[in-house]
Amino acid sequence: MEYKVEELSPVKRKVAVEVSVEEVHAALAATVALYRKGAEIKGFRKGKVPSTVVEAKYRKQIYGEATTDLINYHINEILGELKLSPLSRIDVDAKEMEREEDFSYSFSFEIAPSFDLPEYKGLAVEEEEVVVDPQQVEDVIERIRQNMAKTVIIKDERPAATGDIAVIDFQAFQDGVAMEGIAANKFELPLGEGNSLPEFEDIVIGMTPGESKESELTFPADFINDKLSGQTVSMQVTLHAIKVRDLPEVNDDFAELAGGYTSVQDLKDAIEKSYVSTRKQLVKGDAQKKLLDGIKTEVSFELPQSIVEEQIDKQIVELQGKLERQGKSLDSLGRTPAELREENRAQAEDVVKSSLVLLAIANAENLTVDPQEVDMVLQKMAASTGQDFHSIKDYYEQHNLMIPLKDRVLADKAMELIYENATVTTVPPAAAPNA
Repeated sequence: MEYKVEELSPVKRKVAVEVSVEEVHAALAATVALYRKGAEIKGFRKGKVPSTVVEAKYRKQIYGEATTDLINYHINEILGELKLSPLSRIDVDAKEMEREEDFSYSFSFEIAPSFDLPEYKGLAVEEEEVVVDPQQVEDVIERIRQNMAKTVIIKDERPAATGDIAVIDFQAFQDGVAMEGIAANKFELPLGEGNSLPEFEDIVIGMTPGESKESELTFPADFINDKLSGQTVSMQVTLHAIKVRDLPEVNDDFAELAGGYTSVQDLKDAIEKSYVSTRKQLVKGDAQKKLLDGIKTEVSFELPQSIVEEQIDKQIVELQGKLERQGKSLDSLGRTPAELREENRAQAEDVVKSSLVLLAIANAENLTVDPQEVDMVLQKMAASTGQDFHSIKDYYEQHNLMIPLKDRVLADKAMELIYENATVTTVPPAAAPNA
């Protein structure tokens, strides 16, 4: 096997490979031998089928696997000799091997750019002081009260209003026909919390228990269900009851139920401690970003475009998830896929540049990541999502996500090193903590 490396750009390489007919025959013979061991063909004992018969019967599989195995072997060997680590997937341009013929193919990939690092130790940065706003603590206690509240049916005869929980039956009709999937019985609808369409809540608000009502409802053009977006239906609603939340009194019993605290003051102290810890991480993150942004202004290099495109994909998926949680779709933005990608490009390029700079610093400092550290990150993911650790790890391994995850941990270590070696000056917060 012989190969030639072509530098397509500072970050892209193409390798042309020439394989002799002798190596082609050896690769095919090795794959035929593997198939021959398990081949069961009528008239022959298992393992005793002639190689020519095996090759004729399983030709498509044998030639395909032999080609793939040989290419993978070559790629590992060539990259090892070149001491190159592809950042992106490896694109292979190859046909299938043929007997009695030399074999040639090429593969291309992107690598990390080479650049000189500026000074990244001893930098100066300002970090906001963490100040606890008492109202923040009270807001958390109020949220706990809402979560612990019991719902009770009111006995007073009055219309449903914002803040109530309406117990309803509803069914949508179109052209007089009941629509499947847009109906429910004894459904509890919180009013004014943004959990459903405002137009639907408007139908219910003002109704009294026992009342039935029919009203037209037009789904928004950006509704998540494309089949319903922009459609007008007739919605029949029956209000059975009105429930309200019975909020618990804030006392020592409340503190006990909220988390095993002996008093309200202990609960407030715990909330404050948690707030300070969270806020410290936020202001530290802001300081780290300022440090990294300063370093990035000192370097300029070409970005691997495949990595940028992958980051754009990731951002669009995250945007889609955010919109879907709001009951909307990507179409609601009124952008073509191309426009959406272009709008996300600048952010993606900044993310990729940050990662490459941090990985270069990690390399300069000989930082490493142990498998246990990667497992710890996966364990945190499992705990936060309620998934099984081994299932998440298997997914990452099967989808070739372990190396990107390892790089992320390595980048975090590099960022921590920059921060630990910086001169950090604490300054008063620029705005209130809840601003």
